[in-house]
Amino acid sequence: MNLGRRELLQAGVALASLATCPRVFAQADSAADFPSRPIRLIVPFAPGGGTDIVGRTIAQKLTEAWKQPVVVENRAGGNGTIGANLVAKSPPDGYTLSMITSSHSVNVSLQGSKHPYGLLEDFAPISQMTRQPYVLVLNPRVPVKSLQELIALARSNPGKLTYGSSGIGGTSHLSGALFCSLAEIQMTHVPYRGGQLAMTDVVAGQIDMLFSTLLQSHGLIRAGKLRPLAVTTATRSPALPELPTMQEGGVPRYEVTPWYGMVAPAGTPPAIVNKLNGEIVRIVHLPEAIQKMATDGSEPVGSTPAQFAAHIKSEVEKWQDLIRKTGIHSES
Repeated sequence: MNLGRRELLQAGVALASLATCPRVFAQADSAADFPSRPIRLIVPFAPGGGTDIVGRTIAQKLTEAWKQPVVVENRAGGNGTIGANLVAKSPPDGYTLSMITSSHSVNVSLQGSKHPYGLLEDFAPISQMTRQPYVLVLNPRVPVKSLQELIALARSNPGKLTYGSSGIGGTSHLSGALFCSLAEIQMTHVPYRGGQLAMTDVVAGQIDMLFSTLLQSHGLIRAGKLRPLAVTTATRSPALPELPTMQEGGVPRYEVTPWYGMVAPAGTPPAIVNKLNGEIVRIVHLPEAIQKMATDGSEPVGSTPAQFAAHIKSEVEKWQDLIRKTGIHSES
């Protein structure tokens, strides 16, 4: 009889210990079973852009791999802020994810404490999926054929040359501001409500130049309606291998490398984050995925969550430094 009591006591202790840590077992079970229902992938920009292309490519392959629908929702607005904020406030269970881009690191740098979320505080980074260049393109009537000639023309005509952007504080704007800062030149920034409007005016000759995505500019370059001078990345782009980098063209330390990544809400179990990461890294290196993403000049990265977190931190610090130096603010 005493032995029976001891066994009952031991069983009771074991059950009590399980009751004190139900979350550990729940997380382990959810990670093992994940995903057991459809996943929402928020693309915080309009359909058809580079973010949308990459997001839909990943969603399709995740759906095929896991036999659960990964449904893309476009929630445009606020230069990516509205859609990302929706995900930041979602349950941290891995079933609501967001694409983010280099624009998000600019947004938080520009708005500081006014921004509705923090990129590292309110999200669990999953992976940086790609990197891609901007291309500095000019109206062919601008009388220069190299970056050095452009710098010389700008220095002899302070403030007269114009560069467009998709809006104040966007990556294309800060690409131009960084160029002016490092090359020690003055040009006039002309913001638009979207990159396509700026591109239309470059082609028409209303403004002189634009830092553009390849998706937006490649066809116009081929048609001779734009003159490309350089790519913004530290190394040449496989999509335009004949085009020098800004550094090769004579602007030391210049680098702007736009990127696409994926995040979950902060607090998402690490096991789920790691499961998502492993599958995404596999997908971005598939030949068919590389081919689709190349329409935007995108190259696969596939970083770990820790590497992506470090990259986000370095990007925010870089843009904060430039914004402090130039005095750019969201109402300027």
